Amino acid sequence: MNFPDNLRYTKDHEWIKLEGNIATIGITDFAQRELGDIVYVEIETVGKTLTAEAVFGTVEAVKTVSDLYLPVAGTINEVNPELANSPEVVNTDPYNEGWMVKMTVTNVADVDALMDAAAYKNLVGA
Repeated sequence: MNFPDNLRYTKDHEWIKLEGNIATIGITDFAQRELGDIVYVEIETVGKTLTAEAVFGTVEAVKTVSDLYLPVAGTINEVNPELANSPEVVNTDPYNEGWMVKMTVTNVADVDALMDAAAYKNLVGA
């Protein structure tokens, strides 16, 4: 499994990449493997300001539906347009082409409180 060192991680298996006060968020390699083949991603929170750990969408796999949780508070700016026609990109490239949303983070220091790659690896037993 892949755990990029430049990202932060949550106990709910989301990753976040911060650039200034803009964050890109997706689900981890571990999460996509656990879910299996992803067939649909629903995110209808663009323009909304949400708190940390709020549900910002859902991901549907062949056998299950799972909520997506926001790692930190902020405003959702954009949804990955690729997900509408190719949700399987989350399975094939969860950290790059398979990102879910971009958001403006309310407090960038909150990102530092999330797990680094080593802590997340420990969480999932990798």
